[in-house]
Amino acid sequence: MAMLGNLGENLTNTMKKLAGMSVIDKKVVKEVVKDIQRALIQSDVNIQLVLKLSKKIEKRALEEEPPKGITPREHVITIIYEEMVNLLGKEAVGLEINEKPFKILFLGLQGSGKTTTIGKLCKYLQRKGFSPAVVCTDTWRPAAYEQLKQLTEEMQIQLYGDPNNKDALDLAEKGLKKFKNQKVIIFDTAGRHKNEEDLIEEMNKLDKIVEPSESILVIDGTIGQQAGEQAKAFSQATDIGSIIISKLDGTAKGGGALSAVAETGAPIKFIGTGERIDEFEAFDPERFISRLLGMGDIRSLVEKAEEVIDEDIAEKTMNNMLSGKFTLKDMENQFEMMNSMGPMKQVLNMIPGLGGKIPKEATKMTEDKISQFKIIMSSMTEEEMENPKIIKSSRIARISRGAGVQESDVKELLKYYNNTKKAMKGIGRRGMGGGAMNRMMGQFMNR
Repeated sequence: MAMLGNLGENLTNTMKKLAGMSVIDKKVVKEVVKDIQRALIQSDVNIQLVLKLSKKIEKRALEEEPPKGITPREHVITIIYEEMVNLLGKEAVGLEINEKPFKILFLGLQGSGKTTTIGKLCKYLQRKGFSPAVVCTDTWRPAAYEQLKQLTEEMQIQLYGDPNNKDALDLAEKGLKKFKNQKVIIFDTAGRHKNEEDLIEEMNKLDKIVEPSESILVIDGTIGQQAGEQAKAFSQATDIGSIIISKLDGTAKGGGALSAVAETGAPIKFIGTGERIDEFEAFDPERFISRLLGMGDIRSLVEKAEEVIDEDIAEKTMNNMLSGKFTLKDMENQFEMMNSMGPMKQVLNMIPGLGGKIPKEATKMTEDKISQFKIIMSSMTEEEMENPKIIKSSRIARISRGAGVQESDVKELLKYYNNTKKAMKGIGRRGMGGGAMNRMMGQFMNR
């Protein structure tokens, strides 16, 4: 996974190596533990924490008897998984919206990605059926209100703020009054640039006015182990605090930030996994470690699909695919569903067996190819989309001109369509088998 730099890739390789071992002895266990140590230290996880973790893994792997029906290899893999989950806080702690209005006070040092994260949480809540409102009390940063306005307008979310009013407490009071009938109100506050003490002071002042249901601290994942200090100060100052770690995409220090925060006992509720508004997820240590170790996360994939996919269209498309009536229109719907679930790399990493195996270039090419295919299909008539058999040379020439592509690109789309249809027929006859699905994915991967 792109997240946490090379940590996911290194850990996946370690697990692959372990899975390929025919004998699990003391030498193998020590070798695997060293690989894990190296991967975690490179990702800025605290050395003492790494040593503590590796000792636990080694002790359990060498002393525990595997349960009945479990091979020694599977047992060691399970131990690694369990201990790494424990490192990140054991279990998920969700955001429970249990009162109206549910008031969320957002805090963060300057540059932590607080305002962008508010936009991401709004999008997340919308998908869960809530309609949040936002109050801007940031009177320090000149562009704060404008940035929030841009974010909320795109999502059709109500915003209260006044760039001319420099009294944060007054803005909070007025916003609270305006949105008193909303289910969820999010309060943006001024980011501090010095230290945690300023942040806590800001929180205490606004706390008296807002009386928040939950205070959330946004921590920049690129600061590594320093994240622990911020989380500790924050969790000591409030009983209703939780953490969002932002900017976890591609940072070598992300492992340090996650483990440092988890060690303080402050609950991590969400993580920002990329720049896009939908690259944001509820933090679940079990799912996170599954993906990091290359085991996939089918549960997240299914939930993500349920959030964004129109069930009627999905069912019709799937029925057509399996019955052999698959059209270009169905394929277009398929592409739309894939796109709405987020970047291809992220989606594929949730599938067991694929995590860490897909080169970045391949998934980028896949996304580019899907975009090109959609442009080509937009130049086709309704009749052509429903009955691709009629698309012969003269129609191919017209479609390529309309889409601004080569005729060979149109032919490539038709070839992909025919191969997909054939693969789907095979699945329909034999049930949902991995071979046919792999062949279909392979069409994109082997370009």
